[in-house]
Amino acid sequence: MIGKLKGKVDAVGESFLIVDVNGVGYEVQASSRTLRNLKPGDDVALTIDTHVREDAIRLFGFQSEFERSWFRTLQTIQGVGAKVALSVLGILGPQDIANAVALGNWAAVEEAPGVGKKLAQRIVAELKDKAPALSISGLPTPAGGVATVVPPTGIAAAEAISALTNLGYNPAQANAAVAHAARELGEAAETAALIKRALKELAK
Repeated sequence: MIGKLKGKVDAVGESFLIVDVNGVGYEVQASSRTLRNLKPGDDVALTIDTHVREDAIRLFGFQSEFERSWFRTLQTIQGVGAKVALSVLGILGPQDIANAVALGNWAAVEEAPGVGKKLAQRIVAELKDKAPALSISGLPTPAGGVATVVPPTGIAAAEAISALTNLGYNPAQANAAVAHAARELGEAAETAALIKRALKELAK
């Protein structure tokens, strides 16, 4: 199985790119968000998800392992295949999907081509249970370490920590990230704002 490709962009199509690796061109399906950032001649390194079928071998390329994990997890939801998963990743990056799931914002998911209201609601609802399975537990704790972080207080902070732990972050990571967000945004910050800032911190 191909797990990674590193080479030069030979061509960019509407839904794919050709990656030249030592003279061999690999056709790789990718999200519109990824394709927008590439042009012929660019050096590129993509994490690959290989789909093998009787009649074809398809390669799907991603800018990070985390993004590939979301691609795989999205496809575990009924009604979501590779095409729809790429469509969602075309408008929402990994952190944006995490925001949408944590806030129950199915409308953001509905903006993806091919995703209707019911499917968007199902995606957000089911990802709350599936997201902890993503390989994110190894993400670094925000600068300063857990031991030096003063636990944030207030209902909004508690709700933000709960939302992050539901996404799969361990309590220590969630606590540290929300504490950092609360220091930046102030005690009056609302839950949604704390979650977004904490996710940004965790993504560093």
